[in-house]
Amino acid sequence: MAIKIRKLFHFLIALMSFFCSCGIHAQNRAHIPLTTYLQELEHEFDIKFSYADDDIRDVLVEAPDATELNTILQLIESQTQVLIEKLNDRYYTLTRSPTIDICGTVYDNFKMNTLYGATVTVLGTDFSSIIDKNGNFSFKGVPRDAKLQIKYLGYKTLFVNADELVAKEPCKTLLLAQYYQQLEEVVVYEFLTKGLIKQLDGSVQMNSKEFGILPGLIEPDVLQTVQALPGIESIDETVSNINVRGGSNDQNLILWDGIKMYQSGHFFGLISAFNPYLTDKVTLIKNGSSSQYGDGVSGIIDMRTRDSIADTYFAGAGLNLIGGDVYAHLPLNEKLAVQFSARRSLTDFLDTPTYDKFFTRVFEDSQVSPDGNFYFYDFTGKLLYDINNKHKLRLSFININNLLDYSERDVDTNNEIQSALSQTNLSLGASVKSEWNKRFSTSLNAYQTRYKLEAQNISGNAEQVLFQNNEVQETALKLNTNYSLFENLDWLNGYQFIETSISNKTAVTQPPYTSNQRDIVKSHVLFSELTYTSSDNRLYGRAGMRLNYLNNPKSFTKYLLEPRLSMNYAFTNRWKLQLLGEFKSQAINQIIDLEQNFLGIEKRRWIVSDGDRLPITQSKQGSIGINYDHKTLYIGLEAFYKEVNGISTLTQGFQNQNQFNGETGKYNVKGLEFLINRKTDDYSIWASYTYNLNNYHFSEVLPPDFPNNLDIRHTATFAGTYNIKNFKLGIGLNYRTGKPYTQPSIEEPLNTSFFPNRINYQEPNSSRLPEYLRADASVIYDFDIGRKLKASAGISVLNFTGRNNILNTYYRLNETNEIEKVDNVSLGLTPNASFRLRF
Repeated sequence: MAIKIRKLFHFLIALMSFFCSCGIHAQNRAHIPLTTYLQELEHEFDIKFSYADDDIRDVLVEAPDATELNTILQLIESQTQVLIEKLNDRYYTLTRSPTIDICGTVYDNFKMNTLYGATVTVLGTDFSSIIDKNGNFSFKGVPRDAKLQIKYLGYKTLFVNADELVAKEPCKTLLLAQYYQQLEEVVVYEFLTKGLIKQLDGSVQMNSKEFGILPGLIEPDVLQTVQALPGIESIDETVSNINVRGGSNDQNLILWDGIKMYQSGHFFGLISAFNPYLTDKVTLIKNGSSSQYGDGVSGIIDMRTRDSIADTYFAGAGLNLIGGDVYAHLPLNEKLAVQFSARRSLTDFLDTPTYDKFFTRVFEDSQVSPDGNFYFYDFTGKLLYDINNKHKLRLSFININNLLDYSERDVDTNNEIQSALSQTNLSLGASVKSEWNKRFSTSLNAYQTRYKLEAQNISGNAEQVLFQNNEVQETALKLNTNYSLFENLDWLNGYQFIETSISNKTAVTQPPYTSNQRDIVKSHVLFSELTYTSSDNRLYGRAGMRLNYLNNPKSFTKYLLEPRLSMNYAFTNRWKLQLLGEFKSQAINQIIDLEQNFLGIEKRRWIVSDGDRLPITQSKQGSIGINYDHKTLYIGLEAFYKEVNGISTLTQGFQNQNQFNGETGKYNVKGLEFLINRKTDDYSIWASYTYNLNNYHFSEVLPPDFPNNLDIRHTATFAGTYNIKNFKLGIGLNYRTGKPYTQPSIEEPLNTSFFPNRINYQEPNSSRLPEYLRADASVIYDFDIGRKLKASAGISVLNFTGRNNILNTYYRLNETNEIEKVDNVSLGLTPNASFRLRF
């Protein structure tokens, strides 16, 4: 019995060895070196092969399942694309072709889906193709030693050798891996329209790429979009005069790629000067800002262009009734890319209804006639270089220009007066971001910017020439370091240096007069803050401190300490409580000379604080809010208090008895902001309301307390957007109470005891303009022209009811010494249309 079992055991061992050896043999026969297989054929068929070892050394072959020699040789040729030539019945030669036919099938590596539209390029050649709907591609006559590049948006680029894809059935399968980027986990709510996101720290982010539509807008104009949010408006309908919680525009910090901008608009403020199609992210901060931000005692608008190198190029162009633009992002290789944008107006050679409305709005109270030659342009560029995975270098450039030339004829003398005005901003910036390890990273940013405003007025006989100039030159360096103390606790530290030089020049030839004032202010800043996020994301807190050392060599040296706070606590999954606070300061302001400053068109001059007549402006602000956010519903309520000290009547735009006195004082704002937004995938409806009580205090003015020039007590908006297939529709209604102004005295309006005569006014800002009401609408249609070419067409109408809203009222003496009332009227019914291409 034992002998039988032993024999059976040996039999099973032998049987398993046989099958294993057969399996190994079969597996080895599937891919064997061609040289080995040729030797077997020589022995089997008594023939000889002649070849160069280098030609077929690395070539593998599947042994054909055939018995006829000619059939076997044909199958070898088709598999390897090695040419086999018969010399006689016994001898054959093999040569390796310099070109091969290749094919492949491309899928994603997750669900094995075909990637229709992926590009396949044979590097160093003219061969290029698009993968078909089945995922297949093929080329004939490709160099054997070539390399293929396979790219698809959202997937990692794949490189493969051509000789690995020799055409055979079936073609080789290639898998593309999805591209993942680990992002910081945040809890956000997307409201009003697609691309507007509320952040935990109270800021609002705008993503231009994903931007939907807003009433009256057919393009994602950055500075127009922020005005859709409660607490932000422009009382004169311009983007160059944005008022955040009752503050003036010069109290806002506007950054582009970390560069402070001193010019923000085209067409003297009616159009944003920043191309939105390469602006990747815009952050708006009304309160509770990070300690890394200085200046801007009212608000911060931080614009950042695309900062990552795309796998493939993208570009676009567009045209509307004011101007045209182009933009592109061009990867040169995996580590290097360039991007640029350019825009130019059509206004100097083409009149459109939109241009006529804009021209009337801007120049209605100036010397400029409709025959004036006006145009604007801007250009941006950026170089992106990834030194390696941990260090990235970026170089940025922006140039903004507004140019105006016009002439007029004096009726009395018949002399022609020629005038010109130019407004330019040229900035260069560089940054290096480094991630030294998982816990420590740094960012170094430097920039140089120059803003220049020039006006020239020449009389017909050239006897009198008036020249005015306002120029800002600024150099800055900023270092941020971020260290992760623990998983939920980050520590930010940094240093910032800024040197700002501002000059104001005025020259008149007849009578001779020259004024040239130049001032410099330097600041050295240290800042530090801690950011904590609980593991369950219920508590977010950020607390920081900013220490400023400010020095004006002519007048002052000052230390300022500025605490910052931002807290957000979710006491349920949907209800959150927010507490924000900050102290801020700025030593650069704009004075507003409403006489003949810059030909009566651009009335603002940047100027450095002197610590006395124009003090350093300082603010303190606190707010508390509660909000409810759900997938389809957002409700937010926030109360705030803001006090700003160190303002001057010169910076506030008075047009009454306080216009030229230069008294210093302060203003304080108490306010309430409310927003409710119902949003689904197809539509978004919202209503907002803002209450502001904004008052001045000037101790040397009688009375010392009176309403702020920007005191808009009640502001309300009701709007909605709707998406239906490829159409986006938006319509909205904006309402606000009138701004204050000052009327002449009823009893004795004119004071003749002075020469020249003066107007006797009532108490400052004791009257109010009529209420403001404007309805806007827009529609955009998206469509495909080709496989990679997409287009959109849009139409918008501002103030489609045609209501004449009075934006401002003031009084002046005319040539006959009579009091003349001047009303600045809003835009009338203003249509616009656009057409855009993306590829």
